[in-house]
Amino acid sequence: MSLMAATAHAQDPFSITDPTKPLDDPKLNSFSPILETPAQPVHRGKTVHLEARLTEKSAPMKYGLSWRIFRPIPGADGKLPMLASSEGGSTNFELEPGEYFVHVAFGRAGATKKLRILASADPEPQTLVLDAGGMVLNAVSGSSVRIPPAELTFSIYSSEVREDGERGLIMDDVKPDEVVRLNAGTYHVVSNYGDVNATIRADIQIKAGELTQAVIQHRAAKITLKLVSQEGGEAIADTAWSILTAAGDAVSESVGAFPVIILAEGKYTAIARHKDKIYQRDFTVTSGRNQDVEVMLPD
Repeated sequence: MSLMAATAHAQDPFSITDPTKPLDDPKLNSFSPILETPAQPVHRGKTVHLEARLTEKSAPMKYGLSWRIFRPIPGADGKLPMLASSEGGSTNFELEPGEYFVHVAFGRAGATKKLRILASADPEPQTLVLDAGGMVLNAVSGSSVRIPPAELTFSIYSSEVREDGERGLIMDDVKPDEVVRLNAGTYHVVSNYGDVNATIRADIQIKAGELTQAVIQHRAAKITLKLVSQEGGEAIADTAWSILTAAGDAVSESVGAFPVIILAEGKYTAIARHKDKIYQRDFTVTSGRNQDVEVMLPD
């Protein structure tokens, strides 16, 4: 497996996606889950100005933010009551004197801060630093054959392995060229080419204030199976197929005249079943080389 990655600084960050599109509202990691239905927003009190930055030195973000205000004490259901929310960039909330939690989300990245509003003084503007970046994923087969986006999916996991040997899933079904906004850190990415055994894993580092564009290299190819009476002949319909690895493990089952499957590099056996008869052929998958595999009927 190999991985090619490039980073690009993003001052007004990662705007490939529509900035007006609502973002997912991830639950607070350090607190109880939020209420499904927010309480009525506060209408009287003091106005506090909130802004968020990707890094301490970057400019305030102008869009793509989801703000939430919570009471710090859980309700009877164990959840933090949400008092108010806002979407966009910097924002103002009118809050009565008291203590609150402020949470801001930027895609899958987020930051939380405790806020105290005093009756005796106007609140100072508050800045939350997300320490976040972005990731764009893509993949090739072999050294440079671009894989069609419809045949690729990615899953993003935490880099730490839990006691049960698994990693925490952060986001699945990520599409090629999709901008994923994440807190800075290292993430474990699983790339699936097709739905059989062409899977590659890579650890990718996200830096705050940067957009990381990673291209994962698959060692796999696309195979078209055919049962024919002569070389280059017409594929015979009503054929059932099984693909075995060199160790004899079944990796794919299909039915059709010429099924197309994507396999990791290696040696395989194609078994064709037609009218209660079985035919087979050994073949080799070479990375990046798509090919037809013809199984011949005996003379």
